[in-house]
Amino acid sequence: MTAARGKTRHTIRAGPRDAGERLDRLLAEACADLSRTRVKALIEAGLVSAEDGVTIVEPSYRVKPGQTFAIIVPEARPPIPKPQAIGLDVVYEDAHLIVIDKPAGMVVHPAPGNPDATLVNALIAHCGESLSGIGGVRRPGIVHRLDKDTSGLMVAAKTDAAHIGLARQFAAHRVARAYLAVVWGVPGPRAGEIEGNIGRNRRNRKKMAVVARGGKPALTRYRVLRVLAAGAASLVECRPLTGRTHQIRVHLAARRHPLVGDRVYGRARSRRLKGLPKAAHDALAGFERHALHAYLIGFDHPITAKRITLKSNIPSDIKGLVETLE
Repeated sequence: MTAARGKTRHTIRAGPRDAGERLDRLLAEACADLSRTRVKALIEAGLVSAEDGVTIVEPSYRVKPGQTFAIIVPEARPPIPKPQAIGLDVVYEDAHLIVIDKPAGMVVHPAPGNPDATLVNALIAHCGESLSGIGGVRRPGIVHRLDKDTSGLMVAAKTDAAHIGLARQFAAHRVARAYLAVVWGVPGPRAGEIEGNIGRNRRNRKKMAVVARGGKPALTRYRVLRVLAAGAASLVECRPLTGRTHQIRVHLAARRHPLVGDRVYGRARSRRLKGLPKAAHDALAGFERHALHAYLIGFDHPITAKRITLKSNIPSDIKGLVETLE
């Protein structure tokens, strides 16, 4: 990586295992600070070139082993959340809070790599004047997050009072949350707990890990719902009792049962793919995101104290994966 005034240049070389990979995926994996959406935009803007100097503008371009690519990343501007009319799947809403079913691929907060088109931008536009201000600013109060590629239910506050009340419940672990995950293999025992402090990975500070020293206590309860593809994978319900960064993904990977499609904490398990029917093989090897969906959330309304429990249907991509594996 080289830096020049106002921009950064990354040089990435495709290896033998990258043959046939999409260019946007290759570059996103190599540049951990850039989302795939951001990489796609840079490609389409003509900021990616091959070693012969030819500009490539197709994100779906299939790479060949040994090819070298240069990607120019302009200096990021400080993100200022602005209202953007982006469709939201609203599950519940009142004067104090809103619960949405976040799609996979949507980032929660604006950041240098994702300056707009985030959930915050969408909520500011959707809620409009009903936002009375969080900390004196007319913005939604985000009390918990889902990873970009995790789909499912999220609650956000519209008022300071609701924000404080929800934050206290999350801090006290009084919010019920449950996720559906498709993982490699079959965890044993079929139901139990995964416990282990989570902190920064010493080898890669952009990743989290179960650590022997330091970190923060983390506990995840799980149960296997279905064994899929003759044990090559399984559908698992996970209930995190704490809220650490990447908790479910890290805990399952530590047990050697990472999420299918998780390109950070676990790649395709080639030994589990051997002997599978082509449809199952292709579905597992080619799943486009980590297979994790937040399907349930329950909390006490921060103003009325009424218990609210909401559920979300499993999204079509994970549903299709499960049906193919069955």
